[in-house]
Amino acid sequence: MSAAATRRLTTAQALVRFLAAQYTERDGVRRRLITGTWGIFGHGNVAGLGQALVEYREAMPYHQGRNEQAMVHAAVGHARQLNRLSAQAVTTSIGPGATNLVTGAALATINRLPVLLLPGDYFASHAADPLLQQLEHPVEADVSVNDALRPVSRYFDRITRPEALLASALRAVRVLTDPAETGAVTLALPQDVQAEAYDWPEEFFADRVWRVRRPEPDPAELAEAVRTVRAAARPLIVAGGGIHHSEAEQALKELVDATGIPVASTQAGKGALRHDHPADLGGIGHTGTAVSDALARTADLVIGVGTRYSDFTTASGTLFQRSDVRFLNLNITAFDAHKLAADTLVCDARAGLTALTRALSGHRVDAAYETEYRTGRARWDEVVEGAFGADDDSAVPTQTQVLGALDAVVGDEDVVINAAGSLPGDLHKLWRARSPRQYHLEYGYSCMGYEFPAAIGVQQAAPGTPVWALVGDGTYLMNPTEIVTAVQENLPVKLVLVQNHGYASIGGLSESVGAERFGTDYRHRAADGSFTGDPLPVDLAANAASLGMHVLRAKTVRELREALTTARAATRPTCVYVETAPAREPVPAQAWWDVPVAEVSGRAAATEARAAYERAVADRRHHL
Repeated sequence: MSAAATRRLTTAQALVRFLAAQYTERDGVRRRLITGTWGIFGHGNVAGLGQALVEYREAMPYHQGRNEQAMVHAAVGHARQLNRLSAQAVTTSIGPGATNLVTGAALATINRLPVLLLPGDYFASHAADPLLQQLEHPVEADVSVNDALRPVSRYFDRITRPEALLASALRAVRVLTDPAETGAVTLALPQDVQAEAYDWPEEFFADRVWRVRRPEPDPAELAEAVRTVRAAARPLIVAGGGIHHSEAEQALKELVDATGIPVASTQAGKGALRHDHPADLGGIGHTGTAVSDALARTADLVIGVGTRYSDFTTASGTLFQRSDVRFLNLNITAFDAHKLAADTLVCDARAGLTALTRALSGHRVDAAYETEYRTGRARWDEVVEGAFGADDDSAVPTQTQVLGALDAVVGDEDVVINAAGSLPGDLHKLWRARSPRQYHLEYGYSCMGYEFPAAIGVQQAAPGTPVWALVGDGTYLMNPTEIVTAVQENLPVKLVLVQNHGYASIGGLSESVGAERFGTDYRHRAADGSFTGDPLPVDLAANAASLGMHVLRAKTVRELREALTTARAATRPTCVYVETAPAREPVPAQAWWDVPVAEVSGRAAATEARAAYERAVADRRHHL
């Protein structure tokens, strides 16, 4: 009897070959799971994974990054654009390269998006100990800096022997492809083990298909959900990101068309309905629209679909105010479905919505309720028009007029990306999403510096699609280095760089909580420690140009529209730089958000802010 066939490879070579043979399949469509690997090489991965990636360059595409955190952001943007059915890997050296992954890993796991992290690690043999950049722990010799990735990973393993990869690689891919468990997956790779040879069974390298399931709702849960919906007079759907991940947008539309139930969306769920659908009310919560939040306060049933109910969505527990309000949560994860003491439908979003539509046949909300929310929606449309419009095309644009100019230029297929600062609030309240993939807000972690790297990942996933990264000056200074990557890869990403000379979002929040905008200025400091009125002589447009971008400067509303039109047609990375004027009448938040204020203070601003805080927090409810 002959021995089973084997192939002698290093651990790193075996891992690359294994990853190249993994596929996902959903609804009969097969896709490659790991579409490429991002990497910055140093000691810890150059001789192992670096050598393997060059040896198998035809099987595993490689992308060169400039910042480890940014590589994870690019991979996350890529996975989100592809509805979590494909992902990318990220490899780094030992030491600071590895610890730079932590922020990106947290972002991926919080947002339920898959990314595979492959940091280098110490010598498993401890032959060279301590080596350069190794963390020595006095009582746990098996700890390294990579252990910082444990709490932000959905799966973590350290591969201390080659054969350990056989089981661990399969477990890692299972988590990456599981719609209920996915997030960051970390395989820490000791550098001596990466280079060690082993006789691998040929079966390890065979094509393997991971079917991404669509679990149906439990019949008893579905029957109870139908009774609950039929009994409600003022139901409201809260659409979350799970609708997009499940590709359930059409199923949502069919339910809404049949029943007339209105839809408000979280940051991740915006675009689940087109903005011009009569039942689409826009964003909900602290950054939501007036009509969404008004209906939320009077809803007797809130139907959460694919949402994890962040504090922005619930206005820190103050939004859903009706005394008899009930919750029905449709979610693929039981963890999220049970939030707010809800009745549950633990299932795939598309499967659950389709089942609800079928079971609710003939049911429709009262005509007066439809008239009410459509009237409120029309009033909010007027607010959007006022914020987007400009009476004088020769004037310096406000931030909302920048969004209005972009709205006039983009097509249905364009993707608009943002994550942090004051832009997410304006976008959630005002942006008119025209397709499921157009509105790409990372607001689970709200990570400054996500926008441009994510745009690279999206552009890789959707060649030929105009991809826009909207970035404020504070965010730009966090992470501009991947501009060089876009230039090197010849990716025509469009950067809209908004200069308002400061951390505008946190500055406004600081003022509202009695911290008096402390530490949020971009102005010169005088000898006495005070700030002068002069902005710093920083030219971010010149910086972007020095990194290889084509830069268009716009000073007026008219010049901005022209620059955006030119950028959209560009075939190379292009930046539109614009300095903004303060809005004459900024669109205020429509609901509260809990940022605790000093209970005692010797400063009047803090004392006044505390009084306002106590009035607001009195509306908080615990939904039991």
